[in-house]
Amino acid sequence: MKGKILTHMTESPPQFLKDMGCEITYVDPEKGICEMDFLMDQRYCHSGDIIQGGFVTAMLDAVTTFATFGTNKIKYLASLEVKVNFYEASRAGKFHAIGRIDRMGKSTAFLSGDLFNEAGQRTASITTTAKISLV
Repeated sequence: MKGKILTHMTESPPQFLKDMGCEITYVDPEKGICEMDFLMDQRYCHSGDIIQGGFVTAMLDAVTTFATFGTNKIKYLASLEVKVNFYEASRAGKFHAIGRIDRMGKSTAFLSGDLFNEAGQRTASITTTAKISLV
C-alpha cells in the first residue's frame, strides 16, 4: 500500500523524472526497496552519447529517495552526503535503477543504489547519508 507522499510523487512526479522517462517499476515498503526504469536520450549527453554524471547521480538519488518514502514512515528527506562511483560510461538508452535503505534511524538514513544499462552491466552506484523526519 502506498503512503500519501509516495502516492503524490508517483501521480505527480517532479518534472525532471518525467523528462528522464522515469517509471517506478517496484516498491517494497517492508524491505525498503524501490526500482525505476529510465529512458535517457541525447539531451542528457556530452561527448557523443555519454550521459553527464549529474544526470546519472539524479537517477540514483531519485531511486534511493523513493525507497525511503515508500516505507510510509517519513515526512521529508534531505541528503547530507552523497557518494557516486562511476564504473563505466553510462550511454544514452534504457536504464534500471535499484535503491535500498541500508539502515534507518529516527533522524538519519543510510541508503544505497545501483544503476544498470540495457545489457545488465552496473554503470554506477551510490551511497547516501540523509537527514529524515519521521511521520
